[in-house]
Amino acid sequence: MVMEVVARLVHAEPGARVVEVSVRRQGQTLGSALGEAATAEEAEERALERLRQRLGLDLDLGEGLGLDAGVQPGQPRPVRPPSPRPVARPEAPEPAAPEPVASQPAAPRPAPEEPAPDPEDWSGELAQIDLQLRRIGWQRDQETTYLQRAFGHPSRARITTFANLMAYLQVLQGLASGSDPTQAPVPLRRPELLGQCDQLLAQLGWDAGRGRLFLEQHFALASRQQLSDSQLLQFNMLLEEILINPTTVVLPSTGAGG
Repeated sequence: MVMEVVARLVHAEPGARVVEVSVRRQGQTLGSALGEAATAEEAEERALERLRQRLGLDLDLGEGLGLDAGVQPGQPRPVRPPSPRPVARPEAPEPAAPEPVASQPAAPRPAPEEPAPDPEDWSGELAQIDLQLRRIGWQRDQETTYLQRAFGHPSRARITTFANLMAYLQVLQGLASGSDPTQAPVPLRRPELLGQCDQLLAQLGWDAGRGRLFLEQHFALASRQQLSDSQLLQFNMLLEEILINPTTVVLPSTGAGG
């Protein structure tokens, strides 16, 4: 069955790129991993290596993606699937006696956290966005170009969640005056980060109590909803590191449900 390896640039800022690499088969995602480095190519290779270790598959980037050469954040680029490689067969395999396997109950999936309700008044944040746009020097058409890239629509009025509005404001605050709206990094997509976090917690077999304890140890916060998008990205990368090499991270050993 042919597998498709897809990479996309999910975050970009001066001196740092974050790339997500995922493996799909017949439209179903088998797994994904994040990589961070100074260039998109290095981040791409780190994400691919994480995915190799997690899935135990011989994945190949083929000719590479060239993400720094014109691929915008959030834009997927397919990678040529690897050609099949011959597998050496042992000359005289010895049959192994079957060992009894004790049935283990499946680890419960972590209960998703309820997001904090959006505030009713967004006027303060909208005013800050206007200030940042004036500082950067963007006119209405330049903001329209950026919003189309970042959110898939050209109007700020169509941003319907407070989290997306705050993500937009945070990116604007980090842009230099005169930034090009066709090249500026787009906000991280929080729903995608939360979905990946749920998947990683399920693969680790952690319930909400153990995940919360780990969150408190590393970020001194009690809920993922309190994390910024960049902190949530870091949290996901910590969880991936545990899946790849559990001995490198101190795991929470107490808490309800472990």
